[in-house]
Amino acid sequence: MAKVIKVTNDGLKKLQEELEQLKTVGRAEIAEKIKIARGYGDLSENSEYDEAKNEQAKMEARINDLEIMLKNVEIIPDIKGAAKKVRVGVKVKVFDTDFDEECEYKIVGSTEADPLNNKISDESPVGKALIGKKVGDEVLVETPSGEVKLKILGISK
Repeated sequence: MAKVIKVTNDGLKKLQEELEQLKTVGRAEIAEKIKIARGYGDLSENSEYDEAKNEQAKMEARINDLEIMLKNVEIIPDIKGAAKKVRVGVKVKVFDTDFDEECEYKIVGSTEADPLNNKISDESPVGKALIGKKVGDEVLVETPSGEVKLKILGISK
C-alpha cells in the first residue's frame, strides 16, 4: 500500500500542474528529441539517441511517481480561526536558544518541503518535534548537527 501524501491545496495544485506539463509538453519535447536523434543514423553508437531515451525514462518515472502520489493524497484543510496547536499547514514562530534568534517555519507535507524557503516537512526532525505543541512550549530537537532547543512563540495560518 502506498504512503499517504499530505499536501495543502497549493501543493496539490502544483503536483497536478507538474503532471500535466510532463504529460503534454514534456512528452512532446522528448519525442521530438528522439526523432531528431534517430536521424543521425546508427542507433547503436548514437549518444544523442541514448541521452534522449534516458531523459524519456526519467520523465516517465516522474509521471508514474506523481500519479501514485495523487492517488494517495490527503488534503490538509485550511484552518478556520486561530490555530491553537502546531499542525501541517500552519506557520510557527520559534526562538532558537542556541543561535539566540527567531525563525518562522511553515509546516508542510514532505512533497512541499523547501527548507531554503522555511517550509519544513512534518516528517523532518524539527517538524516532528513541533507537531501538536502550543505557544509557550519548549522542544528539544535531535538534528544531524546536534540537539537544538526551540521555544514556540506563535502559531498562525
